[in-house]
Amino acid sequence: MILVAVGVFVIGIAFSVMWSFTSSKLFPTYDFVELQQYRRLWSDSRWLVSVNNIWFFGLMSIGCNMVFGYLLAVFMDQRIHQEDLFRSIFLYPFAMSLIVTGLVWQWALDPNLGLQASMRNFGWEGFTFAPLVKAETAIYGLVVAGIWQGSGVTMAILLAGLRGVDAEIWKAAKVDGIPAWKTHVFIVAPMMRGAFATAFVLQCVSVVRVYDLVIAMTGGGPGIATTMPAVYVIQLITVRQNVGQGMAAATMMLLPVLVVIAVGGLFQWRRQSRLRQAHA
Repeated sequence: MILVAVGVFVIGIAFSVMWSFTSSKLFPTYDFVELQQYRRLWSDSRWLVSVNNIWFFGLMSIGCNMVFGYLLAVFMDQRIHQEDLFRSIFLYPFAMSLIVTGLVWQWALDPNLGLQASMRNFGWEGFTFAPLVKAETAIYGLVVAGIWQGSGVTMAILLAGLRGVDAEIWKAAKVDGIPAWKTHVFIVAPMMRGAFATAFVLQCVSVVRVYDLVIAMTGGGPGIATTMPAVYVIQLITVRQNVGQGMAAATMMLLPVLVVIAVGGLFQWRRQSRLRQAHA
């Protein structure tokens, strides 16, 4: 089963890359046009906007998810009461469908239904908070939803890393009078490189393929202000019926994922090599 799954995955990627070099429209063809689809892709302003959006969304959501996830993991590592309940609460957004998450945040940020309407009903008539209705601020609404959805799973991964730290390290740091925050930042966090790498790769993959959240919250609008590469690819294939250019865009989306996985694998290989040399 594993070989079949991997085989289908590899074959699918191979055909996608191959069709990106063809003039395929509604149906795939084998009329090869070299790099013409890639030149058209990078001259399309809609694609350039989607690339800028994914960079901004990725940097903001991944950075905040890693920070908030670690802070939540530190909080959970204090052996608090009702830990299972808090863990379930923090992980609940990740278990939800991205469509549901997007709809929840669309309602929460809707000026007629959400936070703005509630605050005005409480008497704050001048309160204004409706980021999704403006092209300049709509991307921030997506970032907030992405943080809400991704912080919990990052917490779970980093909490597992924290629980794997030897208790003697904490005792030694306490005896030496090192403040708790310095112990976490300068001693414990570097020892959790594997957990941080796992969380980072997971976040990167979820950012690259973000689609449901955008469609549910903004549909890529206002205008094209929140269009992401995945949205661009789906619309290019289904609406504009341009399979060749759509596969070129999909191939460009695949490249950063491969780079992240390759870099992560390299660091892991170097770490294991150092451990083997230390034990030799």
